[in-house]
Amino acid sequence: MEFRVPATSANLGPGFDSLGLALGLYNRFSLKPSKIPSIQIRGEGAKNPKLRVDNVFVRIFNEQLKKLIGSTLPFKFIFDNAIPISRGLGSSSAVIIGAIAAAFKVAQMPFDRQKIVNLALRYEAHPDNITPACMGGFNVCVLANRDREVRFINQPFPESVAAVIVIPNQSTSTHLSRQSLPKRYFQKDVIFNLSHASLLSSAFITGRFDLLREASQDRMHQFYRMKQIPLLFEVQRTALQNGALMSTLSGSGSSFFNLCYKDDVKHLCGTLSQKFSKLRVLSLGFDNEGVWFEDENLRHFDDEFKL
Repeated sequence: MEFRVPATSANLGPGFDSLGLALGLYNRFSLKPSKIPSIQIRGEGAKNPKLRVDNVFVRIFNEQLKKLIGSTLPFKFIFDNAIPISRGLGSSSAVIIGAIAAAFKVAQMPFDRQKIVNLALRYEAHPDNITPACMGGFNVCVLANRDREVRFINQPFPESVAAVIVIPNQSTSTHLSRQSLPKRYFQKDVIFNLSHASLLSSAFITGRFDLLREASQDRMHQFYRMKQIPLLFEVQRTALQNGALMSTLSGSGSSFFNLCYKDDVKHLCGTLSQKFSKLRVLSLGFDNEGVWFEDENLRHFDDEFKL
């Protein structure tokens, strides 16, 4: 069984904990029935021995599989990780969604994406990353606390736009990053973010990308987080001066997300790469599939291993 889960960019300026999208950058997973369980990691995290000793994917997969069929099973796990770790690109959400989705497939349960997102809340309390990882596209998310479910609206991306991601070498802890935020906000700043998040959502859903620069402004979290890596202010200015329709901190950072028209990708990437030569710059498409399984491999898996 082979499948992939996309990277994500959350918050998107004013959409703190509520807006997120899926990027064309993937962690790929392979599960093979085996008498002796094993873990192989390639790419991001390959040099971290802790990921083999206490692997989050394996732990969540086993927890969910035991709930579904009453027991765990031995597998050979192969992870090909392209999503940078602790850079605000949803590496944790990719692991969580991937583990739960894999458990559903192994248990031969109906592949209910809404249920998978809701189950992921146990491991990730913020829906703006787990929802696009599962659903793909652009997502407006609300957490319904009464029944612990995610309510969301999903909108696919057109092929006319692309993402340019700037990735610093410095990692960021979401928990520590949140501690830098104010405990109270002025009413005018809350209203500012509400209005801009509403406009940003409408602009994405209606394709009014010309409104994104104005709509993506934020007064709640970006400034405080970007102060930890002051170079990010210059990254944002440079991007907006060279074709970016919007330029926002990705998640809690340290990566920066830039959206532009496809015709402007080469210029924007070249400018950012030249000016910030010590930072990693990626040009990416958007993902509209979310977690995605290769059908041929699923059929082979079903033939090889029966519950």
